[in-house]
Order: sequence, then structure tokens, then C-alpha cells
Amino acid sequence: MFLKKCLLALCLIPTILFAFVEHQNTEVYPLISLQQESEMVSAPVVFNLDTLFYINNSANSYPVTFRANGISDRLQKFTKNYNAITDSVYIQSNNNFIETYFNDKLLFITSNIDLENSDLSLIELAKSRTKSVQKSLDKLVNLTPKEWLIRIGYFTLSLVFLIAFIKLVNWLFRKLNVPLSKIEKNFLRKNRNILRYFIPKSTANIFVFISNIVRIVIIGVALFVYAPFMFSFFPWAEHLVKLFYGYIATPVKFVVFGFIDFIPSLFFILVIALFARYVVRVIKEISADIEIGKFEIRNFHKDWAKPTGNILSIFIYAFSLVLIFPYLPGSGSSAFQGVSIFIGAIISFGSTSAIANIIAGIVITYMRPFQIGDRVRIDSIVGDVIEKSILVTRIRTPKNEDVTIPNANILVGTIINYSNNEGRSIIVHTTITLGYDLPWQKVHKLLIEAANKTTFVEKTPEPFILQKSLDDYYVSYELNAHTFESKKIPFIYSEIHKNILDIFNDAGIEILSPAYMAARDGSLTTVPSKLKSEDKTPLDKIVDHLTGRNQQVKVEKSNDD
Repeated sequence: MFLKKCLLALCLIPTILFAFVEHQNTEVYPLISLQQESEMVSAPVVFNLDTLFYINNSANSYPVTFRANGISDRLQKFTKNYNAITDSVYIQSNNNFIETYFNDKLLFITSNIDLENSDLSLIELAKSRTKSVQKSLDKLVNLTPKEWLIRIGYFTLSLVFLIAFIKLVNWLFRKLNVPLSKIEKNFLRKNRNILRYFIPKSTANIFVFISNIVRIVIIGVALFVYAPFMFSFFPWAEHLVKLFYGYIATPVKFVVFGFIDFIPSLFFILVIALFARYVVRVIKEISADIEIGKFEIRNFHKDWAKPTGNILSIFIYAFSLVLIFPYLPGSGSSAFQGVSIFIGAIISFGSTSAIANIIAGIVITYMRPFQIGDRVRIDSIVGDVIEKSILVTRIRTPKNEDVTIPNANILVGTIINYSNNEGRSIIVHTTITLGYDLPWQKVHKLLIEAANKTTFVEKTPEPFILQKSLDDYYVSYELNAHTFESKKIPFIYSEIHKNILDIFNDAGIEILSPAYMAARDGSLTTVPSKLKSEDKTPLDKIVDHLTGRNQQVKVEKSNDD
């Protein structure tokens, strides 16, 4: 490689000298007076230290040196990356002059003025000059046998180096795979190791698999980048190699210089992100202290601390993102803006109900209608609150059923909280209907007695009765009793109803609720415990005799005795 660099430097010395001479010539031209220019009748067109032809001109015309130097400069500029396969030199005839082109670029013009002191016609002179240019260009690609041997030698050395590099990479990775196999033994045995799902079934070692992937990538990149360099020693491939590396260099330079230009914006983004993270951390610490009672704010409830901290964190991160967005790479492009609008539209159209539940969850949080563990009734669902989230609330019913209710439904529904009474009792109540023939004082006494016999019903304050209505056939009596056991209300109602039945049956009073319609034959009552044998009808006595009920009643009385 060092030998190649030395040879390339030696090859560049003539070019540097030529450029220096040309530079010196361009500095000399302005020193020539107009009189001297008018006296000059010819000037050489030089390309790669070779004189191609002369520009001849008569006196008092355009200075010949300017024309010759202009043609030389264009030849040097246009043919810098000459490729014999793709590039061409040709002429194009007009009325009084002929143009010579290199591809689609004009090199020079041959006119009738150039025919002075020449025995050639206009077309012959133009072809002669064009042929001189083509011969000079052919020298760039037509190498001598010695030059071919040197370039082939460079190609061979490059190929040997590439093969040695590939063998070295393979050897190093084979050595690396030995310790990787030992490390692998306990790695894939972990149940939470998700990487084992991404390796082929025939591969038992993920580290070796990754190592082989890296090895293949390194060799592939080496071949992709180094192989064109090997062929750059041949004249017919120089242009293609330069074009290839140009294609590679363009995105690389775009990324590198884009990252360099992005560094100031990156610092700005980091400052905003770190500041936002710091503020969010402070908010979380404050909300945690409020929640456990270490820090107090007047008229600010403890259960507000966590949701308020989360809401403030979301707003801070959103505001930070708004500040960061203009500094993101490509944020000003139409594609980036189009994708942002598309994602925003999808979120807007697809999350209407979710956003409604989120807003309802925030409102419910600050309304504080219930807390975790409270016994509540939401619409027709009764149960204990076991979870509150930003989207839903979960309730466990007395039947051990977990019910999930969207917060939007809770916000528009009816909420009854049986637990949030701050030391006050809950009044359980039930209604029965009785006929107008019963004195209301007796009914009140029996209902209060049933309430006092019920477990978990408070004696103080005392139960009380409300006569709710005087209907067509009966009077509605409502029994009200106090209790502090909100989670045992179903059991309390069951006990009250059982006690009412027992006490009213013992008192010989039948409960007509809502109404009792029957064809009576004169019997006094329908209460089983109070129906005497002498009060039964003859038909009932015959039925009892046929069914053996009389004998059963006698046996029960003898057992009681």
C-alpha cells in the first residue's frame, strides 16, 4: 500500500508541475500588451503537456493566445473523468463554421479565419484538429505493456490483501466463538429470554449466531467497498469506480454532515428533555409525599395527588415535545408533516370513546364520589370498588362478580355510595301492606319489634315507621332502621323480612302485599299457626281425614306433651 502511494505521488508530480506552469502562463498573459498581441499570428493548444494544434490568426483580429488558452482550459476541464466507452468527440457543421464537441459540451470552433495560411478546407481543418484531440485522449487509456504489468501487479496485491483479510476475519471469529459457546450454556435456559425466539431452530447458541451474522456483515462490507478499488487500476474501469464511490459518498456525506449540522439542535433537545425529566421527578416526589401525608396543601385531598401528578407530567412532556419538534431532523419536510397529520387523524377518529373515558376518569377523580373499597351502587350494580383507572372502574359484587364499567357511563349515571357517610348510619327500609281493619298502632309495634330482633340494626337511634300511602284496599307501612354495616345490607334485609314474617304470623296477622284475593267460606284466617280445627269447614275436615292430616296433628300434639 505504501509503494502504491509513492507511485501515485510520482505520477502526480507532472500534473502538479503542469498546473504550476499553466498558472504561471495565466499570470503572464495579462502582461502582454495589445500591440504585442496584434503582432502574434499563432498560439499552441496544449493538453497534458502535448501540443495538439495551433491557432492561426491574422493581425487586428481576436487575440490568438486567448483562444488557445480557452480551448486548453476546456479540454482539461471537460475530459477530467474521460472514459473511452461512454465519452466521444465529434464535429457539427454550420454555414460559416464547424463546432467540435466533447459529449454535449462545446470545445472549440473552426471558422474561415482559421483557413488563412492553410492549404486545407474548412471541414478538413476541423477534422484534423478533432483527430488531434482524440489521439491525445486515447493516450490516457492506451497503456504500454510495462504500465499494464504494473497495474496488474497492483490488482494482484490488492486481491491477495482482500483474501488475507477475509481469512483473518474468519480466524478471529472462530476463536471468539469458543468463549461465546461457554457463556451460552446458562443464557438460553432462562424462561424470560426472548432472544431465543429469533434464532433459527437449528442454532443452539445465540451468541455464536450473532457472531456469524457480524462476520458475514464485515466480509460483505469489505467486498462491497474494496472490490471496486481493486479494479480502479484499469483505465476502462476508473470512471465506473469513481461513479460507484460517488454514489456511496453522497449518502455518507449527507449523513455525516447532517449529523454535524444537527449537533446544535441535539444539545437544545437534550437540555429540554433533561429539564422536563427533572421537573417530572420533582412533581412525582411531591405527589408521593402528599399521598402519604408528609406534605399537606390546604383543600387538596390526598387521593388527588397521584392523578394530578400524572396529568401534570403528561402536560410537561407534551409541551417539551412541542418545543423539541422543530429541531428534529426532517421535521420541516412535507413527508414528515404528512405522516404526523395521518397519525393524528387516526388517533382522533379511532379514540373518541377512549378520550371520553379519559376525561370522565379525570372528572370522577376530582369529584371524589367513591374510593377504593367503598360499597357503591352505580345504576343497578351494587358492589365494592376494587380498582379505579383513567379509563374504567372495576366493582366486585356481593356475588363475587367483577364488573368493569367505563368511566363515561359512570359520569352520566347515578352513583350511590354506602360507605362515604363520615360516621353517619345508613337507613335500611322495607314496605309492607296491611288491611284497614288492623290498628296502625299494633302494626307499628310489631314492625319495630321485628327491626330490633334483626342483627346489625342499631337500637339507637330507634327504628321508626312511615305510613307511606292509603291505597284502595290496604295501607302501606315503611319500616326504617339504622345500621353502620353498609357491606352487610343484603343480609340485614333478609333478616328483617324473616323477622316480619315470624312476628306477624305469631300475632295472627296475614300480610296482604300488594293484595290478597280469595273466595272465603267464613274461615277466620289463613295463618297456618292460628287456624283451629273447629274453625275449619266440613270440606276441609273431610280432606284432612282422607289425607291423614288429623292423625298427624294428633301425633305432633302428643310429642309436644
